[in-house]
Amino acid sequence: YSDNAFPPFEYLDAATGKHVGLDMDILAAIAEDQGFAYEMQNVGFDPAMGAVESGQADGMIAGMTITEERKAKYDFSDGYFVDGQIMAVAADSTIASLEDLRGQNVAAKIGTMSTQYVESIKDEYNLTISYFEDSPTMYAAVVQGNSVACFEDRAVVGWAIESNGIALKTVGDVIEPREYGFAVKKGENPELIEMFNAGLQNLKDSGAYDELLAKYGY
Repeated sequence: YSDNAFPPFEYLDAATGKHVGLDMDILAAIAEDQGFAYEMQNVGFDPAMGAVESGQADGMIAGMTITEERKAKYDFSDGYFVDGQIMAVAADSTIASLEDLRGQNVAAKIGTMSTQYVESIKDEYNLTISYFEDSPTMYAAVVQGNSVACFEDRAVVGWAIESNGIALKTVGDVIEPREYGFAVKKGENPELIEMFNAGLQNLKDSGAYDELLAKYGY
């Protein structure tokens, strides 16, 4: 399972009606290398986590940051990408720092590192939080002025600004960069983790991994 709107990692290609992106390409290349077949469902980040926890899905790849908290519920592969949170505000906003957020409403995406970060600074900066199911609606809340800022993975919001013309800009430095991983329910499907790790290493050794990153501008 995966997210449904988290470009460049997964997003809907309007021309084909299929979800594409770096996560989709990496998993496809690893499956080919390791000789396994899979069925992908792009249901959204929070629903994907729920599907893995309930056993409905065997695993998920969705720009999912590896954290100690998540390790209580999931087993992760080796990291395949490094990213962190960054603040995004409307393109014409004068907000330049966390201090400028004091007393304001901030948008966050349910189940993500952005939500964890915003909730961790909520009391210090007297924030109210509006929660959204996906990145596009979160961005829209900021562009429309319903929220003054959101926090999002740097690569994702950067892609939205550069490739989709979203009227946002990033402010400040990347916060707590960490690795993304492929995840399965804790204690289950260890063979999937083993195959993912082996395939990922083969992709790196062959140069195919760097080619995939370059395809998306990394």
